[in-house]
Amino acid sequence: MTDGNADYRYVNTTVLSVTALEAPVIVPSEHFDDELADTLQRLRLRRGMIQNVAGVQERRWWPEGFSFADAAAEAGAKALSEAGVDPGDVGLLINTSVSRANLEPSTAAGIHHSLNLPPAALNFDIANACLGFVNGMQVAANMIDAGQIRYALVVAGESARQAQQATLERLRRPEATRADIKEQFATLTLGSGAAAMVLAAADTHPQGHRLVGGVGRAATRHHELCVGDNTRMRTDAKGLLDAGLDLAAATWARAGDWDWQHLDLYAMHQVSVAHTRGVVDRLGLDPARVPSTFPRLGNIGPASLPITLAHHADRLNPGDRVLCMGVGSGLNTCALEIVW
Repeated sequence: MTDGNADYRYVNTTVLSVTALEAPVIVPSEHFDDELADTLQRLRLRRGMIQNVAGVQERRWWPEGFSFADAAAEAGAKALSEAGVDPGDVGLLINTSVSRANLEPSTAAGIHHSLNLPPAALNFDIANACLGFVNGMQVAANMIDAGQIRYALVVAGESARQAQQATLERLRRPEATRADIKEQFATLTLGSGAAAMVLAAADTHPQGHRLVGGVGRAATRHHELCVGDNTRMRTDAKGLLDAGLDLAAATWARAGDWDWQHLDLYAMHQVSVAHTRGVVDRLGLDPARVPSTFPRLGNIGPASLPITLAHHADRLNPGDRVLCMGVGSGLNTCALEIVW
């Protein structure tokens, strides 16, 4: 059996900017405890489970009337401005949001219009759960390396408000059980936010951060461990954690030639304290080089990883090695190196 596309390398792609956009409405986890107070008392469950088990102290929501697509477009505009790239030069827009308002048209079409990108700019969605943003970077880099485009914009915007409000309403019902809370617990750890990245040809932008390549693997026998839609997400939390750690370890073993054991920063998808500690322990990483944003932002799906990178980019020096790491429901995983 061949490893096919498990390993990939890029020769002429660089990152010009990566930006984060935080939703402004802060929702502490204590608010969810208050909303579920009667249910918790009836089922003899303690308050503080979200904080104590997942490590999520708060998350953010967008204001009413401001959509995840609006957020993705705003993050994209910010990334283009910081990169010094004219929207008219963009050859590719990829939206990687899990959130979606409709099946068609693509969310990317509306974002393309909002940003006033040129008619020649390809635009489409890539959906792969929490791994979508990294997949967007891969596709963009392939097209840049092929010489098809000069600039690519990858965006993700997520909104947790609708799913969390619907989940709270269900769990407040008198027929809600401990099993219901366990199955829907992960929904309450989600957050809202947006991120964007501009990629370009390295031969014309030597000041950028070189995209080196990486490794990816799949374990799709686990595709039913986490299933969600706009109002409900059911998760086998322990099964997802165990399978995700196994897949991460298998991917790490496959990446032995990459020498990733002592890099300067590991920008990981943000899930919970258990997932972060599990990956750090399993792979033998230095926890001081694995920053966390989930305690105050929650799990923002595919936007989590680039938001974490954006929040810590100012600590990086030229030549620092950064590894973007994520496991997405399905299960799929990827590790992608950037030399700053």
